[in-house]
Amino acid sequence: MSDTQNPAEPYLVLARKYRPLDFSALIGQEAMVQTFANAFKTNRIHHAFILTGVRGVGKTTTARILARAFNYEDENGKAPRLNIEQPGIHCQAIIEGRHVDVIEMDAASNTGIDDIREIIDSVKYAPATARYKVYIIDEVHMLSKAAFNGLLKTLEEPPPYVKFIFATTEIRKVPVTVLSRCQRFDLRRITPEVMNDYLVELLGKENIAFDPDALSMIVRAGEGSVRDCLSLTDQAIAHGDGKVEATSVRDMLGLADRSLSIDLFVALLGGKVAEALQITRTLYDAGTDPQAIAADLAQFTHLVSRLKVVAATAEDPSLTPDERERGAELADKLDMRVLTRTWQILHTGLNEIAQSTNAIQALEMVLIRLAHAADLPTPDELIEKLMRAETSTPAQSAGALNSSPGQGSKSLGLVAPVEAMRTTSSAKAMNVPEAVHADLPMPETFADLVALAGQKRDMLVKIALETDVRPLGFEPGKIEIALTENADRTIVSMLSTRLKQWTGKNWLVSVSTPDMDEAGKKVPTLREDKEAKEAALYAAAEREPLVQEILLTFPGARLDRVTPLNPPKPKEQQEDDQ
Repeated sequence: MSDTQNPAEPYLVLARKYRPLDFSALIGQEAMVQTFANAFKTNRIHHAFILTGVRGVGKTTTARILARAFNYEDENGKAPRLNIEQPGIHCQAIIEGRHVDVIEMDAASNTGIDDIREIIDSVKYAPATARYKVYIIDEVHMLSKAAFNGLLKTLEEPPPYVKFIFATTEIRKVPVTVLSRCQRFDLRRITPEVMNDYLVELLGKENIAFDPDALSMIVRAGEGSVRDCLSLTDQAIAHGDGKVEATSVRDMLGLADRSLSIDLFVALLGGKVAEALQITRTLYDAGTDPQAIAADLAQFTHLVSRLKVVAATAEDPSLTPDERERGAELADKLDMRVLTRTWQILHTGLNEIAQSTNAIQALEMVLIRLAHAADLPTPDELIEKLMRAETSTPAQSAGALNSSPGQGSKSLGLVAPVEAMRTTSSAKAMNVPEAVHADLPMPETFADLVALAGQKRDMLVKIALETDVRPLGFEPGKIEIALTENADRTIVSMLSTRLKQWTGKNWLVSVSTPDMDEAGKKVPTLREDKEAKEAALYAAAEREPLVQEILLTFPGARLDRVTPLNPPKPKEQQEDDQ
């Protein structure tokens, strides 16, 4: 526990006890402090400032520190300075809010023109003892339109001894006419790393034991607000009888056990409805709010999605070890389409739970919907399934289209179940026998392969083959290619998988680093080849004497389209002619 509190003294909450008194104690706002330092150094101090940011990041604190800096005075005289760690003559009175020349006003309770008129009238008089008369208006966005208009003239041309400092959480509600007369500073949310280190240092000063996981929960709940984090820490100390423990913080915040939430996530995307509902009841019986359970699932879905695209997310100190390790594992094994679908279902479900008269029932229905959605085919798989149904007998078509979740179909939610999550073939995911593809046409050229991808409506593969792949060699069952600089390297494995699905045979797709032909020229992609032929066609047309004469006769005219008079015949027609 911290130092013994004197019973005669009222308890001072951490947010007030550790409120910064100078810029050296202000955390997470280095850019703003540097700007002020440069302004003070060059004596280019503006007369009006507006500080904006979310709650609890230090707007009002910064305003009071600035008031001290403007009015700093010591035995050497009055001189504005940023280094005010050593208190000056006026500092204590400003800190305690009783200095006659530093006027603070809360615009939330003083919104009218009459309140602003008092400021306008008092501006006429010089400061009593300090160098500047400083007006701090908190939540300035709540002033009425008339109050803003009344302030404009004074704000634009104040006396040389007046400084205005505004603070707001709603910068968009402040009129542009006011913003244009102020220097704006955006105070950033405190990053989890900085906030975690700050709380560790603070609890050390207070001699209070803590669990790292408990601090992670507090930092996450504080959402970048120093004041919120300190208030939650105060509450956690009281709740944990002088200690900040993970169990007590979890109970205090009404959070679900993170490991159980991840177990629930895995069960849902594995299509294990009964197991998912059992975990849900365990969390609910432990006192977790149904809406919090759904929110935690949505939050974990977002985390896995971020880990999939931004690996550095794993370095976030607010993550628990379970979230960091299991989240990274799931990010490797889950398809992004599944994650976005899960997010959409949970996001919609949160509104349903909030509006329901029985929250736990609404939650369970959302989770059942999510678990069964894990078995739904993706759009490209559904198209492929329908195309197969068109070429099957009526009985086979009915059987293919009427298969439902839970009737022998493998879960598509996870790329594989928890025990083995590595299957990526959509044909395997739907239990379609490979032999069903054996009667499909075998592409004989690279162009045939592109055409086959188009017939299969696999636009991702088709476009990649046209724009990102340089064909070096082709024969049935074997392809040699080179990739362009901007190509997605996963096209190789994707192409092998698709060819196995489309032809029923294994194909060898090899990638060569040299992308030159025998003549030493770079092999073009299909799109580059097409564009080159079109350019040559236009160039040949422009060399025609008749075309040149027309272009000279009509200045500004240009070739819009060129059509060959004797286009080459398709391969099939050439064979028929022979």
